[in-house]
Amino acid sequence: MIIVQDKLVSDDVVEANFICNLAACKGACCWEGDYGAPVEESELAILDAIYEDVKPFLSPAGIAAIEAQGKHAWYNGMGHGTPLIDGGPCAYLTFDALGIASCGIERAFYAGATDFKKPISCHLYPIRIAHFDATGTEALNYDRWEICSAACELGDREKVPVYKFLKEAIVRKFGEDFYEELDGAAEFMKQERSEIA
Repeated sequence: MIIVQDKLVSDDVVEANFICNLAACKGACCWEGDYGAPVEESELAILDAIYEDVKPFLSPAGIAAIEAQGKHAWYNGMGHGTPLIDGGPCAYLTFDALGIASCGIERAFYAGATDFKKPISCHLYPIRIAHFDATGTEALNYDRWEICSAACELGDREKVPVYKFLKEAIVRKFGEDFYEELDGAAEFMKQERSEIA
């Protein structure tokens, strides 16, 4: 575990390798699991506000689920998250012509319909943020999930650590200074380990 600014960062975030391999997994993280994607408090009003702009990019099933459940849902044991279609896929899930899952919010973003890319939990995955209310501390952990095995293999082949793959998302959430400090700490750890070996 390393400390960057006031955040705890798991060693796996800087030592494990990862590059999303959508050709292999087809975006399974958008339909696997028991809950929708975590949504931060600050994102709730955003999802409400952008819905009409995002709606043309969603599937009929997704629209029906959102209009029945709301733009976000509450999950006991997790908190706020995206609603699900019949307890399965994320309601914001869409598929491209190759059958690869993509986020309807992100499609709207790239089309210029909204300036909100997608929930930060999706952008940061496979990093998950744990909040410790008693201390106000946050921890960045690497969430290992077998559906991402192809991403781990690709990351190992290309030698791209989790945090480097997620640079844009980390900067979006924590800022450029945080990323630069994280990168410096990772390089220091790498050098120390090579000297020991």
